[in-house]
Amino acid sequence: MSGHSKWSTIKRKKGANDAQRAKIFTKISRELTVVVKAGGPDPESNSKLKDIMAKARAANMPNDNIARTIKKAAGETGGDNYEDITYEGYGPSGVAVIVETLTDNRNRTAGDMRHYFDKYHGNLGQTGCVSFMFDKKGVILIEKEDGIDEDTLMMEALDAGADDFASEEGIFEITTTPEGFSAVREALEANYTLASAEVEMVPQTTVDLTDADDIKFMNKLLEMLEDNDDVQNVYHNWNQPEEE
Repeated sequence: MSGHSKWSTIKRKKGANDAQRAKIFTKISRELTVVVKAGGPDPESNSKLKDIMAKARAANMPNDNIARTIKKAAGETGGDNYEDITYEGYGPSGVAVIVETLTDNRNRTAGDMRHYFDKYHGNLGQTGCVSFMFDKKGVILIEKEDGIDEDTLMMEALDAGADDFASEEGIFEITTTPEGFSAVREALEANYTLASAEVEMVPQTTVDLTDADDIKFMNKLLEMLEDNDDVQNVYHNWNQPEEE
């Protein structure tokens, strides 16, 4: 999910109420905890931590929250141990869906995933059943604002190692290889405010839904997945319409 549908999701999150923002921050805190436990609390020696910190800042997570989460994770010898599990399946009319989770109870999470897909006219598949339809890429979005020169930004992005640059409604989209993502992000972060910066699963092609019921069930499936505390990221190849 990139381009206008990704930007639509970001705008919705920017307008989130307090409860929704708290849920977003909880998910990011879980990611911070996992990468700190795996690679240590110093972002200079833990590139994954540096990337998640940038994601947290893009989501307007307060710096105090970020620092507190890192400090707590660095001091924990026990605590919750989260498992990284990815689920793949199909939504209504065969829409490909990938769900990345961090869970401390795989049975609970698997049960939730199966329930959501079944309830909203999809089905949970085997590992690898849809991931071949996606490419792993770094995706950086910068909101179009006065004072940002498109040609200058494009040259800075390409000079830093970006693969591609696109100008879409409301945003500039920069894509990178997963390996080159951190370097490009850091270069752009020095001069621009990033609306989003993550390594994502980007669909090779998208599909349209025309049936009203399919659209309703697909929207509900995405809503339920994103509301689940164990779910970190949801990717799909539905050409999701821009919200009014």
